Amino acid sequence: MLVGVPREIVEGEHRVAVVPETVKKIVERGLDVVVEAGAGEGSHHADDAYAAAGARVESSAESVLSDSDIVLKVQPPAESPAIGRHEVDAMKSGGLLVSFLFAPGGAAEVARRLRDRGVTAFAMELMPRITRAQSMDALSSMSNIAGYKAVLIAAAALPRYFPMLMTAAGTITPARVLVIGAGVAGLQAIATAKRLGAVVEAYDVRPVVKEQVESLGGRFVQLEVETGDAEGAGGYAKEQTAETQERIRKLLFDHIRKSDVVITTALVPGKPAPRIVETDALAAMRSGSVIVDLAAEQGGNCELTRAGETVVEHGVTIIGPRNLPSSMSVHASQLYSRNVSTFLFHLVNKDGELALDLDDELTRAPLVTRNGEVLHEPTRQLLDDATRNQE
Repeated sequence: MLVGVPREIVEGEHRVAVVPETVKKIVERGLDVVVEAGAGEGSHHADDAYAAAGARVESSAESVLSDSDIVLKVQPPAESPAIGRHEVDAMKSGGLLVSFLFAPGGAAEVARRLRDRGVTAFAMELMPRITRAQSMDALSSMSNIAGYKAVLIAAAALPRYFPMLMTAAGTITPARVLVIGAGVAGLQAIATAKRLGAVVEAYDVRPVVKEQVESLGGRFVQLEVETGDAEGAGGYAKEQTAETQERIRKLLFDHIRKSDVVITTALVPGKPAPRIVETDALAAMRSGSVIVDLAAEQGGNCELTRAGETVVEHGVTIIGPRNLPSSMSVHASQLYSRNVSTFLFHLVNKDGELALDLDDELTRAPLVTRNGEVLHEPTRQLLDDATRNQE
C-alpha cells in the first residue's frame, strides 16, 4: 500500500503530517511512502531528507492524492489551487484519510465530500481519551504547544517584567497571571508562566484539576458556585447552564481585574467557546494588561476577541491567535507525526495490510466516514439538517 503525504494548502499552515524520521518507520512496516515536494519546507524538512528516509518525492499534488491508498494530513481537505479542485475529489475512491477534520466552522461539508467519494476518514480530534490512545492524542500534543506559546506571546506584549527582580533601583514585583481553563493548554500555560517568574492562579469548572494546578506551582481559584458533574467524556469540560456561566463571570471579576495577564483556554467540544471575560471585567484591568484568548477560533472566551487579530480596548491588549501550533512547526510536526503514525500502525497489521476492527473503540471512535456513510453522529445530524433546509 502507498501512503501519501501532501503539502498543506491552508494559509499559514507550516506543519507537515509526517517527518523524515517517521517515514523510516512506515517503510519498515512494509508500506511505500510518497511525499509531495516541499511538504516539509515549512517545518524545515528538506525533500532530500524524505528521499534519504525511503520516500518517493513527487512534484504533483494531484498524483500524491490520487495514487495513495492512505493519505495523511494535518488540516482538513480543502479547495486546492494547485489541482483546481477539492482535495477530496482527487483522492482514491475507497481510500483512507487520517487528518484533523473539524476546522472552525464544522466538518459537515468535508464529511459530505468524503462520504460521496467513498473515502474512509478518521478524525484525529476524535481520538478517545483512553490509556491505549495516549500516544495518538494529537489534540493534547498541539494544545501543549499552544499553552506554551500563549505565555510567550503574553510576555512579549506585556510592558512589564514577568519575574520579581531586586535591583539597585528597587524591587520589581512579579506579574500576576490568571489562566482560565486547566486542560492541557492551560496546564502548560501555568507551568510556563511559573518558569518565567510570574505569580500564577488558575480556574476551571472541574474541581478535579485543583491538584494538577497546585503541582505546577499555581494557586487554584475556588469559586462558590455549583458546577455539578463538570467533567464529560474523555475528561473534557461540560457546557454549564447560562445561570452558572453568569455566576462564574461575576465571581471571576476580581481575579481578572487584578491580573496583568489573562490566558483563556476554555472550550467545550462541539460547542462555541463559553464567554467568560466580558467588557466590564476587561475595562477594570490595569492599562497595559494583556489577554491571550486561545479559544479565539471558536468564538473566543473574551467578549472583544477577534480571531487572528490583536485589538486594544480600555488600554488592554486582546490577542486572538489562530493556529498557534503552526508557529512552532518543527516540534509540532514532530509530535503530530508520531501521533498519526502510531495510529496508522494500529490500523495496519504487521504485513502492511489494513485491518480495521470496528469493535475496537480506538478504531471506531475517530471514524467519521466509511462505505459511503457518515458514521459520526453529530456530523451526520448536521448534514441531515442542511439537507432538510434545502428542501
